[in-house]
Amino acid sequence: MLRQAAKAQASETSLIKSVLQRAFSLIGTPYRYGGSSPDAGFDCSGLVGYVFRTIGIDLPRVSRAMASEGVKVATRDALTEGDLVFFGKRGHIDHVGIYIGDGKFLHAPSSGRDVTISSLTTGYWAQKYLEARRVAINS
Repeated sequence: MLRQAAKAQASETSLIKSVLQRAFSLIGTPYRYGGSSPDAGFDCSGLVGYVFRTIGIDLPRVSRAMASEGVKVATRDALTEGDLVFFGKRGHIDHVGIYIGDGKFLHAPSSGRDVTISSLTTGYWAQKYLEARRVAINS
């Protein structure tokens, strides 16, 4: 049993490393509404969906639907690398990114901006944070 748990944890760690490597390779890709590929550009959910598909995890196309996937992360303090972080106002999700650790996340922010890293602990995005989900886990 212990050996299986260690293998599962190693597999999960490998998946998360793959997610982060792929996500980091896309920094600087232009934002494009409805975009879901490096050639066309990305919107927020297109970026997240593309990155997770590379490790065999299919997610819904829009951020609101992605927020129903995986397991809810109880608090910001419980976030781990690879978690999906969701943003919006008045409980309405309208943005998603990938948590990369150290209070930061990677995302496709908006028209005229490229895929980038932003702070989850201060500023604009900290105020819009709503919840997080863990999808890169073994079932």
